[in-house]
Amino acid sequence: MDRIQLPPTDRSPRVDFDFAAGHLSMRGESYPEDAAAFYGPLLQSLRSFLGASDPRPIVFEVGLAYFNSSSAKALMNLFMPLEDAAADGRPVTIRWVYAEGDDTIEEAGEDFAADFDHARFEMVREARA
Repeated sequence: MDRIQLPPTDRSPRVDFDFAAGHLSMRGESYPEDAAAFYGPLLQSLRSFLGASDPRPIVFEVGLAYFNSSSAKALMNLFMPLEDAAADGRPVTIRWVYAEGDDTIEEAGEDFAADFDHARFEMVREARA
């Protein structure tokens, strides 16, 4: 599976899906004009990756300083196949990274975490620079 690396833009996060290493990450802000067009190929690649019978652990690190409602839906669409993979026995960790004092992003992570029973969901607070 080819690695996906997308640079950040004013409206979309930096993406690094290193499938070979089992490490997926997104950082920045997410409010693309067409969330389906931005996230659709990422979801398709993730599903293809998960469809291969590879038992290695997966870590998905999400560090978004801001995201809109269509991005929230797209994130959930990315999280659900990971939850399914974890339910099937694959070790999956989702790391929700938020800045110290950013209650809005922290609460959003807690809301996402409530939907997981099998994937490990870690809340990671980063000190503000």
